Amino acid sequence: MTPIKELKLYYFSGTGNAKQVALWFSQIAQDRGIVSHLFNIAKTEVSAIQESSPETLIAIISPIHGFNFPKITLKFIEHFPRGENNILLLNTRAGMRIGRFATPGLTGVAFMLASFFLKRKGYRIIGQIPFDMPSNWISIHPALRDKSIQFLHRKNYERVQKHASQVFSGQTDFHAYRDIVQDVLISPVSLSYYLVGRFAFAKSFYATDACDNCGICEKNCPVHAIISIQNRPFWTFQCESCMKCMNSCPKNAIETGHGFFVVITIISIFVTYLLDGLLLHSLYYENLRFILSNIIFIILLWLLYKFQHVILTYKWIARIISFSSLTHFKFWGRYKSIPDHKWKK
Repeated sequence: MTPIKELKLYYFSGTGNAKQVALWFSQIAQDRGIVSHLFNIAKTEVSAIQESSPETLIAIISPIHGFNFPKITLKFIEHFPRGENNILLLNTRAGMRIGRFATPGLTGVAFMLASFFLKRKGYRIIGQIPFDMPSNWISIHPALRDKSIQFLHRKNYERVQKHASQVFSGQTDFHAYRDIVQDVLISPVSLSYYLVGRFAFAKSFYATDACDNCGICEKNCPVHAIISIQNRPFWTFQCESCMKCMNSCPKNAIETGHGFFVVITIISIFVTYLLDGLLLHSLYYENLRFILSNIIFIILLWLLYKFQHVILTYKWIARIISFSSLTHFKFWGRYKSIPDHKWKK
């Protein structure tokens, strides 16, 4: 493998996990005398990227959303300029802690798709490495405790040191192959999430009456998915569910509509049942029903989300909606990646 003299590392990050791993890699590279550059995918114009020298290693890191890279990362890779450099693919997955062990997440099709796009452009993939940083998906589970967060940062830093040393020494590193069976089995879920799931989660966020319309969430959204309607944040279908807004709101005013999704699911099932009689019974009936039910769900989601946004202007209704959300309660917590001094102590 060509000796590495320069590292160009592109990252996408919501709550800081992928950025933290990128910083660790960059620091280790510099300690080895390798010139290192970090680029935020959300702020990088891919069409302006220039050709790199053969001694430059290109690395791309992003979190896993729905067992795949988020759309912003896939689009960046798809439009990445052609070249012949070596490329290192990294990701951060939903890590948890059980005793002295960090439980692994799942990569799904992320590395497979990224490798496919990049190989067609002439690049050589020299590594695929996942890192199980603390899960930040607060819509699904409570925030991890401080000790667990520190533990997972420490464990992943040790893994970064190990894998970075191997790659910077000129070796390939396909640690992700250990999970290939699980990743292939979970691939249908990746497709479902990309076609339907991500749009549903995009409409799971809302601002409570604690919101003072400071505009921080709208300004800092890496994909510009939040707009202001009636002086309140409104989440569009462009949302990647990176959790940056919810976990960074100074008022903890952003919550997940758990009760809202229970209501919309019931309504969607009922409407689909009523429309069943309009479908012809054929060999493709189940497929048609599946497609129809998802279309109905997305349409109802769009309509009811807009309706919810209007009625949230009434404080007593807003408080009722808040109490139907698990993220409203203090025990649920919030998460952001921690600086090194907090876990190194």
